[in-house]
Amino acid sequence: MRVLRYFIAVAEELHFGHAAARLHIAQPSLSVQVRNLERSVGTPLLVRSPRGVSLTPAGEVLLDHARALLAAAEVAAEATRRAARGVGQRLVVGFQANAAAELTPRVLAAYRQQHPEVHLQMRSYPFADPTAGLADGSADVAFIRPPMPECEGLRAEPLFTEPRILAMPDTYRLASRKTVFVEELLDDPFVARHAPEIWRDFWLAIDVRGGHPARIGADVKTVDECFEAILSHQGIAFTQSSTQRFYNWPGLAFVPVEDLPPSTVSIAWREDTISPTARAFITTAQTIAATTLVPEAVTFPAAHPTHAPDTPMLTPASPAKTVEQDLSHPAAPARRAASAKPAA
Repeated sequence: MRVLRYFIAVAEELHFGHAAARLHIAQPSLSVQVRNLERSVGTPLLVRSPRGVSLTPAGEVLLDHARALLAAAEVAAEATRRAARGVGQRLVVGFQANAAAELTPRVLAAYRQQHPEVHLQMRSYPFADPTAGLADGSADVAFIRPPMPECEGLRAEPLFTEPRILAMPDTYRLASRKTVFVEELLDDPFVARHAPEIWRDFWLAIDVRGGHPARIGADVKTVDECFEAILSHQGIAFTQSSTQRFYNWPGLAFVPVEDLPPSTVSIAWREDTISPTARAFITTAQTIAATTLVPEAVTFPAAHPTHAPDTPMLTPASPAKTVEQDLSHPAAPARRAASAKPAA
């Protein structure tokens, strides 16, 4: 491309000295470059005379093509630069229910301010896909709540944990209680999530029932179906505490559960398809989570901002699952005052 620029300068100036000054190179060097170009195409491009320089017919043809080639090269270079900056790119963020509660609008606003060139799209997923679009590749990043079913390449970092509570009709026998225990609910019908077993069992609190099977009153696919089933007295359900703030439907009651491990909200991605725009979103989510107070939540410090973290993910035998279990220890709420920070 450089030699074509040299040729165009000489063809437009019709003077080697003027063209050399325009290009900020020595005139002898320019003459050598143009001679080399003529040898490479096999024909003279310029007519040199004491009065100046003129184009041969072949030079006229090459001038038109050279200008077009340089213009196309600049378009390609700019498109490459825009792609590197994420201009015109779309980032799909998967979620379920209230996503990351009060963090969600803060994360989205911060990311849009930092990366206005990226089209950010939030996409809701049913209970059947706890990965919120990461398993089938329809989402680039996702707010999820472990535990997750087996999914190769899935990675995540925790943002905060919050208590699980009991949702029921406001006429239910326990609706006026300040707290309840799981053992009081063993014979009550529950609304089950139509989801992979590991996730369905978590929300039925199977591991806290002491071997007592859950009695299923309804099987639902979405949050709205869940609350409709509760209001029609088909069963009760465990849910995260932020549900009360985002889905406080008339006729519903929510009561804290004393002996139920909390729910963790994580930002997740696929390590085999992660893009720079997704990495930036992950970092933004972690930063906002570390500096924003979510009611009743335990927050986590942000990872190093220069790269997306790489914590193994979310299957029962994985290290990340061990981290989740440690955070679910009864002592974890004691971290709340130290970990939660006021909104920036």
